[in-house]
Amino acid sequence: MNPRLLRVAGPVILIAVSLIAVVAGLAYGGGAAAPQLADPGPVVRWGLPIATVVVNLSAATLVGSLVLALFALPAGERPFEIALDTASIGAAVFTVASAATGYMTFLNVLNAKPTLDAVFGQQLGRFLVESPLGQAWLLTTIAGAVLTVLTFAVRSWIPTLLVAILSLAALVPMGTQGHAGDEASHDAAVIALVLHLMAAAVWLGGLVLLVVIRPAMSRTQLQATMMRYSSLALVAFVVVAVSGTVRASIGLLGLQNLWSAYGVLVLVKVFALVAMGVLGAWYRRRLISRMADENGSRRFWGVVSLELVFMGIASGVAAALARTPPPVEAPLVGQTPAEVLTGAPLPPELTLERWFTAWNVDLLWTFVVAFALFFYLAGVWRLLRRGDRWPIHRTVLWCLGMFGVFWVTSGPINVYQDYLFSMHMIGHMLLSMAIPLMLVAGAPVSLAARAIRKRDDGSRGGREWILWAVHNPVAKVLTNPYVAAGLFIGSLWGFYYTDLFRWSLYGHVGHIWMVAHFLITGYLFVLSLIGIDPVPYRLPYPMRLLVLIAIMAMHAFFGIAIMMNSGLMVAEWFGAMGRTWGATPLEDQYVGGGVAWSVGEIPTLILAITVAIQWSRSDERHQKRRDRHVDRVGDVELDQYNEELARLAARDARVAARGGS
Repeated sequence: MNPRLLRVAGPVILIAVSLIAVVAGLAYGGGAAAPQLADPGPVVRWGLPIATVVVNLSAATLVGSLVLALFALPAGERPFEIALDTASIGAAVFTVASAATGYMTFLNVLNAKPTLDAVFGQQLGRFLVESPLGQAWLLTTIAGAVLTVLTFAVRSWIPTLLVAILSLAALVPMGTQGHAGDEASHDAAVIALVLHLMAAAVWLGGLVLLVVIRPAMSRTQLQATMMRYSSLALVAFVVVAVSGTVRASIGLLGLQNLWSAYGVLVLVKVFALVAMGVLGAWYRRRLISRMADENGSRRFWGVVSLELVFMGIASGVAAALARTPPPVEAPLVGQTPAEVLTGAPLPPELTLERWFTAWNVDLLWTFVVAFALFFYLAGVWRLLRRGDRWPIHRTVLWCLGMFGVFWVTSGPINVYQDYLFSMHMIGHMLLSMAIPLMLVAGAPVSLAARAIRKRDDGSRGGREWILWAVHNPVAKVLTNPYVAAGLFIGSLWGFYYTDLFRWSLYGHVGHIWMVAHFLITGYLFVLSLIGIDPVPYRLPYPMRLLVLIAIMAMHAFFGIAIMMNSGLMVAEWFGAMGRTWGATPLEDQYVGGGVAWSVGEIPTLILAITVAIQWSRSDERHQKRRDRHVDRVGDVELDQYNEELARLAARDARVAARGGS
C-alpha cells in the first residue's frame, strides 16, 4: 500500500474494524441485551461500549505517540513534532469520548432519563462526585483535558517525558472499572487490567504513529525507528499476554467456562494477540532489513495494515467483553471481618511450612523483577560476547536482590502482612535495608552505561535516559548523603505515625507506593555510602560511619517506641480481623517493634562493616600509591645526589690541576 495513502487508510482501517468487532461481540455475547429490569434503552446499551472503544483507541494514540517519540525520535525534528501533534489529537478525542462514556455510564447505572430540569443535573453531579465509578470517569475526563493542553504546549524532551507519565497515569482510573471477578481477587484483576491497558496503548499507539510519520522520514530513518518500535512492541506483547491471561482467568472462574459466550470472546482476543505476535516477529526478523528496496517496503506496509486489522479486532472485542456477563456469578463475600476489610478470607495460621508454601503473586512486581533480571543478564551477556569482563559477584548479588523483592511482594510476607503487623515490619526491613545492599552492589547503572549502545542520531535510548536520570539536578539532591539519610530515617517515622500506613492497608495503590518508596529510599541511602555507581558527592569515610551510627541510633529508638506503644496502630484494621490464631494484635505489634529494633539493625551493621572495609582498602591503596610515589621521588633524589658528587669531584680535579688553592 502507498505509504501516503496508508497514513489515512491505517487509522480508518483500525477504527472501522474496531467498531465492527464491538458490535459483533455485543451481539454474540449478549452485552447489549435489554435487562429485565431498569432498561436504559438501546442507545445506551449499544452506545456505551462503542464510546469505550473510542476512549481506548484515542488513549492508545495519545500514550503510544508520546512513548515512541521519547524512545525513538530526535527532538526538534519534523517527526517528533508530528508525534506530539498526533498525541494532542488523541488527547482531545480521549477527553470528549471519556465525557460521553461517563455520561452514558450514569444513564446505565441509575437508569436515569435525560431531562433539562435541575434534578437530573443534581443526580449527575452526585454520581460524578460521590460514586467510585463516576469519580473514575470524572478524573479520566479532567486528565484528558489537561493532557490536551499540555500536548499542544510541549516540544522538548523533559516536558514531553512528564506528559507521557501523566498520560499513563490517566489510564489507571479506567482500570478500576469493568468485571473484577470475585472480591477476593479484585486487586489482582485491577492491576492486571491497568497493566494490560498501558501495554496495549504503547503497542497500538506506536504503530499508529509509525503510519502517520512515514511520509516525513527517509527509509533509513524509518528503518531505525521501526527497530526501536519493535523492541517496545516486544515488551508490550509480553505484558499484554501475561496480564490478559491473568485477567481472563479471573473472569472465567475456571477452564470449564471457556466455551461460554464470555470464553469465546476471550479466545477471539487470544487469537488476535497471537496473530499480532507472529506478524511482529515476522517483520522484525525478515522485513525491516528489506525496507531499503521497493518490494520490501511495500510488503512491510501490507503487513502493518494486516496488524492494524487484528488490533482493531482485539480492541473491539475487549470493549464487548467488558459488557458481557461473566459465565459464573461471583460468590458472595464479606461474611467475616477479614473479608470485609481485605476482600479475602483469613489465611490459616502461620506455621513453619507456610513460610515456604504461602504465595500471593503480585503481578506488577513480578513484571518489575522479571524485566530487571532479563535486562541485567542480557547486558552481562553482551559484555561477555564482546570480550569485556563483568564481576560475577555483582551479577549474583543483583539476582539475589531481585529474588528478594519477589519473595517479599509475592511470598508469605505478602500473604500475611495485612493480618500481622510483625510480618508487615519484616517486609519493610527487607525492602528498605537488606535488599538495597544487594541491588547497589550489582552496579546496574555502570552495567547499563557499558552494555547499551549509544545513540548517534539525536534520539534518546535506554542508555541516554538512564544517564540523564542519574545526572539530573533532582538526582544530585536525592543522592546527597545527608538528604538520602534524612529520607531513609524520616520516611520510617513519617510512614507509621501518619495516615500513610492506613492508606497502604486500605488501598492497593497505597501498598504499591509503600513498596516502591521503601525500596527507593533504601537504595538511595546505600548508594550514597558504598555505591559503585557514580554519585555527585560522597562523604569522607569517617563521616560515613558517623552518619551510620546516627541512623542506627534513630532506627533503634523507632523500634523501641513501637514496643513501648500501649495502643494498637490502625486499631480498626489489625484489631478487627477476627483472627483467633497466633499472638494478640498488641502482642504482635510488640514483636514488630522488636523486629525493627533488633533484626532491622543487622543490615545497617553490615553496611557499617562494608564502609569500614572500603575505608581500610582505600587507605591501603593510598599507601601503595604513596610508596610508589616515594620510590619514584627517591630514585630522582639519588640521581641528583650522584650528579652533585660527580660535579664536586670534577671541580676538585680542576683545582688540583691548577696547583690547588
